[in-house]
Amino acid sequence: MNLIAGLSILNLARFQFAMTTIFHFFFVPLSIGLGIIVATMETLYVIKKDDQYKRMTKFWGKIFMLSFAVGVVTGIIQEFQFGMNWSRYSRYVGDIFGPALAVEALVAFFLESTFLGLWSFGWDRFNKKLHLLFIWLTTIGSAFSALWILAANSFMQNPVGFKVDHKFDRAVLVDFPALLQNHQLWLEFPHVIFATFMAGSFAVIGISAWSLLRRPHHELDFFKKSVKVGAVVALIGTAGLLYTGDRHSLYLQDDQPMKFAATEALDKNVGGDDEQAPWSVIAYSDPKTHEVKWSLDIPYMLSILAHHSLVGGSQGWHELNKELHEKYDVKFGHDMNYYLPNNTLYYSFRIMAVSAGAFGLLAIVALWAVRKKSKIDISKYKWVLWIFGLSTFLPYVAITSGWLITELGRAPWVVYGVLTMADAVSPNVSATSLLTSNILYFTTFLVLGLIMILLSRRVMIAGPESVDEEVTDENVDPFSPEAFTDGKEA
Repeated sequence: MNLIAGLSILNLARFQFAMTTIFHFFFVPLSIGLGIIVATMETLYVIKKDDQYKRMTKFWGKIFMLSFAVGVVTGIIQEFQFGMNWSRYSRYVGDIFGPALAVEALVAFFLESTFLGLWSFGWDRFNKKLHLLFIWLTTIGSAFSALWILAANSFMQNPVGFKVDHKFDRAVLVDFPALLQNHQLWLEFPHVIFATFMAGSFAVIGISAWSLLRRPHHELDFFKKSVKVGAVVALIGTAGLLYTGDRHSLYLQDDQPMKFAATEALDKNVGGDDEQAPWSVIAYSDPKTHEVKWSLDIPYMLSILAHHSLVGGSQGWHELNKELHEKYDVKFGHDMNYYLPNNTLYYSFRIMAVSAGAFGLLAIVALWAVRKKSKIDISKYKWVLWIFGLSTFLPYVAITSGWLITELGRAPWVVYGVLTMADAVSPNVSATSLLTSNILYFTTFLVLGLIMILLSRRVMIAGPESVDEEVTDENVDPFSPEAFTDGKEA
């Protein structure tokens, strides 16, 4: 009881939101990214008429469907905790989130799930081009679903198109198109989509590597072609991440300057219109005094990165803290704490940035190793396969770092400048119920994660030859006696 009494309801609710969001977002980018890769493989099959690409489509399609199923379940759990722990928040933004989430559920989700079913059970029942259309519509539906979820999240980062109904103390949507015109959405959405390229491509590259480690030379052509497709998608994703990340950073300085200062360890103003600003490679700030204790700096680099110029300045968090108090003290009071967990944001940003570089480097090496004229037998280089195998998990480290920056950097608001986290928590929830639900959710996620890993491992162990057995059964009527007796008389 003393442990429970010492736990903050707000912190428990925030932990649960972080846990459900991060775990759910392990599977969303995986399913979207694998959808893109599977659709690309089937496109190559239709164009080249090479049955190897059909086998690849079916094999990787199995893991794609597993990730889709687990993603749906974890998404439902995430929605539960909104009503349980954040009822004030749900009530406040319900008029805004309602339409966005309704479109996501009624249009995007039904689009992807319907065509996924047609694709899954439609092999050799539809012509090749129509069947190919089904997987592309599934993938587009998944991306469309992400668009509406991110439209809701973008409102939390940069609220637009609403007014406050002071009589009932809630936000009212007055301009629906503004949700889709929010510039924050068009910074988040492409960045997230390119991140899905990473999750899908390195799942293919990594599982191919594990398969070759387990059975060297087995289905070598199959896995080399799979790695090649994954590496090309990864290179496209890397270029997209670098471009969209740069754009996001430029806008962040105006939209949420405190977050930008935290990601660059700026406790004081640096640079100016005629002065350069150094960029820190590594730094540490004292969480109690909010002072940068030490840093290793590169001259001019922050001006180049943040302003695309050799000169340019950025504000530090002490100056920004004063400005935020001047702007919001009348509404939120003098006791608000606008300082952020600076070290967490700083190193999360660097993990994300370094990961992007690693993605590109690994993709180039993979593409070089499996090129047509290559005389390298990649299955002989176990240390290379180990690196590629472990890279399966790298996208999730980078994606999680990105979400930590996005969500922690919005503090102390749940809707930036409008609604604080403290005002968004459910009024009747207790620390005991929150602790219990946290344990239950964590256990559920752990079980779902293990199921996903075990089933994916089973697909990997069965190997590409498992889809060959399916091909021989495709022309059998599923309701015929042969389907139940294996062609033998009872």
